[in-house]
Amino acid sequence: MSGLFRRKNVDDLLAGATPLTRTLKTVDLTFLGIGAIIGTGIFVLTGKGALTAGPALSVSFLLAAVCCGFTGLCYAEFASMAPVAGSAYTYSYLAFGEIIAFVIGWDLILEYALGAATVSVGWSGYFLNFLSEMGIHIPTVLTAAAGTTPGVTTYFNLPAFIIVLIITWIISIGINQTKRVNDTMVIIKLAVIVLFIVCTVWFIKPHNWVPFSPYGIYSFHNGTAAGVIPAASIVFFSFIGFDSVASSAEETINPSKTLPRGILLSLLISTILYIAMTLIMTGVVKYTVFTKYLNAPILAVLHQTGQGWLSFIVSIGAILGMTTVILVQLYGQSRICYSMSRDGLFPKFFGEVSPKYKTPFKGTWFFGIITAIAGGFINLNILSELVNIGTLTAFILVSAGVLWMRKNHPEIHRGFRAPGVPVTPIIAIIFCITLIIGLNWETWVRFLVWFALGMILYFAYGRKHSALNQQQ
Repeated sequence: MSGLFRRKNVDDLLAGATPLTRTLKTVDLTFLGIGAIIGTGIFVLTGKGALTAGPALSVSFLLAAVCCGFTGLCYAEFASMAPVAGSAYTYSYLAFGEIIAFVIGWDLILEYALGAATVSVGWSGYFLNFLSEMGIHIPTVLTAAAGTTPGVTTYFNLPAFIIVLIITWIISIGINQTKRVNDTMVIIKLAVIVLFIVCTVWFIKPHNWVPFSPYGIYSFHNGTAAGVIPAASIVFFSFIGFDSVASSAEETINPSKTLPRGILLSLLISTILYIAMTLIMTGVVKYTVFTKYLNAPILAVLHQTGQGWLSFIVSIGAILGMTTVILVQLYGQSRICYSMSRDGLFPKFFGEVSPKYKTPFKGTWFFGIITAIAGGFINLNILSELVNIGTLTAFILVSAGVLWMRKNHPEIHRGFRAPGVPVTPIIAIIFCITLIIGLNWETWVRFLVWFALGMILYFAYGRKHSALNQQQ
């Protein structure tokens, strides 16, 4: 057991930081967070969520946001205390020790890779619809992975594969390019959402909100869990990705102040937009109508209001929205791998910084190609739930880490202190445990298999090559 729980201190972390280019400001971090959060939540999950909770979906979004908000406060404190790349991985190394940090880093790699691959498949669906409206058609066999649609022969999702490779290239050539692309797409995406709100808010019929919560807080409808809490479990995953903002610490100007602001501002803005969109959509059409528009719920509103001209613009917004989600997740993944390699837990290959681009070039491309292959060849309908369990595990440990560090290391300087400790992290942990219990047993089995693979890697390579082990 010797060395399994060896911990870093803040001085070690800051001393180990390498010269990535510091260019990100509060606005850039806020846009990075919005880029990760607003995408599938608005353009896809609102339909399934409305059928689960009715108009009370707005409350479900609020509950999910509260959970992420409490966790975000904990992330913000850690980010101000240890402003280096690595997010929850680095924070766990600081609070709990090496083996726990490795487990979380391994989980985050799974979260970001499968998350980006899953969103790339959704991106592909909107992109194919966009091409279809322009009279362009890709052969059916190249539109989805094998077995995705019963009765339809498909082999490979070409658009999903290509978009991941394009975004990997953008990330690999520098943070300035990544920042510009993300900021531009987020601005266009927000403009599309605001345009949708302005054009449809006048068509709200208050009687569509009655009954506001047809399935109550928690119930069963047609053999499936329904109500506000089950819907919150669904839409919670709209917020996945805000934690990747913390991965950018070493490329941020004055990170102890800008990181907390970026995390919390992105959560606040995204939550307001989610609730506004949900209230409008369930106010314009009866929530039951979304059964026919499950994969593109916004189209139900546009058809109801006779504003078909907006569908082309909304499709562009959806494509850009999902593009930024993929971009931020792949960016976060590359920085986690970079941090783990720098600490000796992964081979040095993944942590080599390109002299030309000042990015972990090789590691970015290695996992980018794997993610592209996953999006192109694998049916991710079930595997995507692994994203959820990995994220929630990381959230729990970060929240617990704040409690640990406040008790055992109160002397460490914190540029931001989460309010209401110990209540704040305890509430975050309770929310996360509640959501994680709701995942099916198959997800737990797959997660344990991934965990076992990680343990093999750690004991075969990471433990021996750990930078802390070399120091000892």
